[in-house]
Amino acid sequence: MAYYEDLRKHVGSAPLILPGSVVIIVNEQEEILLQHRRDGGWGLPGGLMELGESFEETAIREVKEETGLDIDGLTQLHVYSGADHYLKVPNGDELYCVTAVYTATDVKGNILIDEDESYEFRYFPAERLPDGILKSAQRYINDYLGQKEKNRAYR
Repeated sequence: MAYYEDLRKHVGSAPLILPGSVVIIVNEQEEILLQHRRDGGWGLPGGLMELGESFEETAIREVKEETGLDIDGLTQLHVYSGADHYLKVPNGDELYCVTAVYTATDVKGNILIDEDESYEFRYFPAERLPDGILKSAQRYINDYLGQKEKNRAYR
């Protein structure tokens, strides 16, 4: 049983702070891997931290579970938290997300879809992301692209 599920037994729907990680996986063509999620929209692979894990370990585990891919050489983009990251999910549970966002370009393996969580995975050019992208994923990608532009300007 996931850590947060055990907590829910004690606190019901009251707000929880839930840490997790997502990864912006970029291929050689500089396209971004997106997940068409069963719970709605297009997002980035990732998920919630388990007890004893680091943000990096969470990122690596979640990408493996959701995509079948092995990633290495994570670069942290940012940690997002605060009032803007409050969610109330359809069952009434409330949470505040603390999300570490990473980028990864060292990717091995073939995509294997966990059909309980995803319809598909597909690489998209950053300038042509699909309709229905989750607001959080769009923000993370925009920040990634902005950071990339800053790095180019400083070279």
